[in-house]
Amino acid sequence: MFKILNVLSMIIMTAVACSSNTENNYPAPPLETSLTINGSGQKSKGSEEYFTGDVEVERITLPNSSSHFSISYVTFQAGARSAWHTHPAGQHLIVLEGIGLMQEEDKPIQEFRAGDVLYCPPNVKHWHGASPNHYMKHAAITGVSNGSGVVWMEKVTDEEYNDR
Repeated sequence: MFKILNVLSMIIMTAVACSSNTENNYPAPPLETSLTINGSGQKSKGSEEYFTGDVEVERITLPNSSSHFSISYVTFQAGARSAWHTHPAGQHLIVLEGIGLMQEEDKPIQEFRAGDVLYCPPNVKHWHGASPNHYMKHAAITGVSNGSGVVWMEKVTDEEYNDR
């Protein structure tokens, strides 16, 4: 767990250092150090428009004028997955629990496990979610460009998901 937290810390510091875009009207950052207690983020069910299966999204942070990224925990129950999508400013995924799957367009499906870190480059079409028989929870650190963190596309079909 310490290794995962250390990697998360390095990614956040890199994102803060690279977030020099002052053209967006993000809210001001907090004036004091803030602490989000485990489990106290804003939770919601993953939208049926963008996810297949049972998905919970827990928003931890929103972008602000000094850090142009958001952080969320996303929990996919077995067989659940996102729709195809891209990230205009990229995304880091840190797998906290379980076994997941990820696929870039026209490439084979990859399996990843707790402790693994995935980087999704800007504007690369992909999907991710849980494996058929295991849930998966990841921390998603999503860059934001021109007010957008994700561009959603069509849903992943059962045939695409099972094509391994």
